[in-house]
Amino acid sequence: MTFQHFLFYLFTFFAVGAALMVITRRNPVHSALFLVLVFFNVAGLWMLAEAEFLALALVLVYVGAVMVLFLFVIMMLDVDLAALRAGFIRHLPLGLLVAAILFVEMIVVLGPAHFGLSVYVAPDPAPADYNNTAALGLSLFREHLYALEVAAVILLVAMIAAIGLTLRKRPETKRQVVSHQHRVKKEDRLRIIKMAAEEK
Repeated sequence: MTFQHFLFYLFTFFAVGAALMVITRRNPVHSALFLVLVFFNVAGLWMLAEAEFLALALVLVYVGAVMVLFLFVIMMLDVDLAALRAGFIRHLPLGLLVAAILFVEMIVVLGPAHFGLSVYVAPDPAPADYNNTAALGLSLFREHLYALEVAAVILLVAMIAAIGLTLRKRPETKRQVVSHQHRVKKEDRLRIIKMAAEEK
């Protein structure tokens, strides 16, 4: 076993383990932190695959920005953990059925019969002057432009939905209605009282 193989199995082990912790932790903040660990290990796998730009983008964009946004949204939503735990047992059979179906599909699609070295030969190492960023940009905006636009629309809808969730009404929260403030007249706020002058 070469050192590259050792790093591959090391990154894979920690990525799969952290991904399991993401879906099994009851605290959403802990799940988000384990997702950060998943991103770091996947970035290491992309470095081994000579996709340096994707690895750096994953660390800088997802870990540095998106995960901070996730944590901010989790804090703003104020998730009721007791309600989540109460419905966990009720939906457990359906969740196990869906997980089993997904597991079988992944084995069928990602098995060695379809993705082994006998089917796909290992690519040759890239030359020293190979520009990974330029090749990725050309691939995105030529062959995969439609999929890129669809992904952008989906992210926009998700962002709007997250904003809508954080702006839900709470009865104990005091809010200002700007339209009511604009329609206020001086008679509504000011009362003039005539009083006789008094001498001391």
